[in-house]
Amino acid sequence: MSYTSHIARITLLTLIASPLVAQTPTTTQLDPAPIVPPVTQQPIAPQQAPAAPQTDAPAAGDPIIPMAESALDDVQGEPSDTRIPSVSELSKALQDKENGETQGDVGLGTDDVITINPDTVGPDVGTSQDTGQATGQDTGGITPAAQAPIPSQPVTPATVNAASYSGVGGLPEGRSPVTVKLQVLLDRAGVSVSIIDGVKGGMTESALKAYEARMGLPVDGLLDAEVWDKLGGNDIDVYMKQYTITEADTQGLSAPLPRDYGELAKLDRMGYTSVSEKLAERFHMSEDFLKLVNPGAGFYAGETIVVVEPGANAVGKVTKIIIDKSDRRLRAWDATGVEIANYPVAIGSAGTPSPSGHMTVEAVALEPTYHYNPSVNFKQGDNDKPLTLPPGPNGPVGLVWIDLSKPTYGIHGTPEPASLFTAHSHGCVRMANWDAQELASLVSAGVIVDFRE
Repeated sequence: MSYTSHIARITLLTLIASPLVAQTPTTTQLDPAPIVPPVTQQPIAPQQAPAAPQTDAPAAGDPIIPMAESALDDVQGEPSDTRIPSVSELSKALQDKENGETQGDVGLGTDDVITINPDTVGPDVGTSQDTGQATGQDTGGITPAAQAPIPSQPVTPATVNAASYSGVGGLPEGRSPVTVKLQVLLDRAGVSVSIIDGVKGGMTESALKAYEARMGLPVDGLLDAEVWDKLGGNDIDVYMKQYTITEADTQGLSAPLPRDYGELAKLDRMGYTSVSEKLAERFHMSEDFLKLVNPGAGFYAGETIVVVEPGANAVGKVTKIIIDKSDRRLRAWDATGVEIANYPVAIGSAGTPSPSGHMTVEAVALEPTYHYNPSVNFKQGDNDKPLTLPPGPNGPVGLVWIDLSKPTYGIHGTPEPASLFTAHSHGCVRMANWDAQELASLVSAGVIVDFRE
């Protein structure tokens, strides 16, 4: 759907045969954080420190693990003679995979993406977000046979809006109206599933567990009558609606983005490359799902399409962030101990881990540019001089950079939200662009950030 970061190599499961292997740390110097345009790099007024009970500082001796390479990187540096796939190639591969599915089928879904190191390929973690199998995530000992799935139906606005749950049986395998509705309900409750695609899988299970924990319910990641009722599943509402594309929706697009960093540095912006990509992010959908529920759509101004109706942005003032490595979720709390928002994130791998312990937010940058320096990281193509890549949603750090007090580390967006459940960063914390934008509106300098194992 979008351009990959300059040292990430993202490959669909349907195009590869071997999973990712954890990488061994190197001694490469740290790369600087993104360069922020002067208009967005405004100082943030210091925030009053929260009360002592909210600090929850790490225990003595809890080490801060140094990064082997830049916290902005996704995988180890790519050799100069290794070909980096283009945005159009990745989008075509994603589209081909989605077109091979039928509604309600069991199989690969929109999050079936893994990171691949070009130099080492071998066993490490699995890849399927949508099937929830072999992802390396804790499933709480629940097997697919724990609940008999309820029957599935075709996904349309009518079936999604009318979807109900009797309290008996689990979610249907594959894509279904009740899963679309559940994902929208979780999004509205401030518990992100990242992309809404209507597919039962690990990301939905992760969000269900997060919601259950928040509400003090038994945490098993399975839909039941109590969860459905508390989410408002029995309320009559619009969960999928019609939307008429405006002229503004079709403006500000980028041409297909080149692979070469020298060419990218000549651009003013790494924007959305299609109306469908732009609208999918606005409505928190996968682009493939948006196209699936709008067969034959041309995505032109004046055309009416169907989209989901996600929740409004959270409001409040975050004073503490907890990033839990065990379940790969970020939780944001206010000064009274209320959880304002909860997001899925990608974190570092075993070879290039995210840090541990206690730090703070230093600054927030919207639309950050990105610095490429071959002398401290890797050489891309024939580019042997530092370059500044332009801002935009398809930039390496997406639309937001939240700078942390540990140098080169940050929380940022991504051009590939479908990869969050399976990909690893080089130590940074990666979120869907829309989740990162929401979090940026809730934080300020001085907010406590705790990484927990």
